[in-house]
Amino acid sequence: MSYQHKDLQGQAIHLPVGKALCIGQNYQDHIAEMNSKTAPEALFFIKPSTAVVDIHQSFPIPDQLGAVHNETELAVLIKAPLTKVTPEQVLDAVWGYGLALDLTLRDQQKKLKELGRPWEIAKGFDGACPVSGFIAADELGDVQQLEFGLKVNGETRQQGDTRMMIRSVTQIISEMSQFFTLLPGDLVLTGTPAGVGPLYSGDQLELTLANKLHIKTSVR
Repeated sequence: MSYQHKDLQGQAIHLPVGKALCIGQNYQDHIAEMNSKTAPEALFFIKPSTAVVDIHQSFPIPDQLGAVHNETELAVLIKAPLTKVTPEQVLDAVWGYGLALDLTLRDQQKKLKELGRPWEIAKGFDGACPVSGFIAADELGDVQQLEFGLKVNGETRQQGDTRMMIRSVTQIISEMSQFFTLLPGDLVLTGTPAGVGPLYSGDQLELTLANKLHIKTSVR
């Protein structure tokens, strides 16, 4: 089934489906759980448009490729081109906000890192970016004061707060735009807090964003 950006009422948002630009290591607790190190430079990577699927529908995960980990993130939907912009210029180009899972083939990623190779296949495989409907920016309030979370089979796995971001939403997008032009319909994933872990076929997921978004879905 083809993907289309939608609002919370399920109405189509008339923007094309673009790439997903992502930042890694934007929450200190996740850096710690991965035994990684904080770096001064941002870690950016891209998922192709073919990775984007509707999180409201049950979604498949790859089998026979090792562990598939959840990474729950605030997602930003872009409505206007951004190239080499300042943080102050970012918000005028934002349509709204939702949630996304940055699905990660963790074993594949680890293997590729050990070989010193790029790890796009661990992040950009088909279906690697399940995305929710979007809340219009003017209906959400301060994007840097939002709590979000993920439960798996009724147990809390991730609990995030955008106040804890190392880089703010506007700083992330400004820095991205120095290297990559963001186009209407692109998504920006803003990093994951601690609590990443494996997903399995049959898992029941519940995702929340403030008091605005509540999703129940499943892995198949």
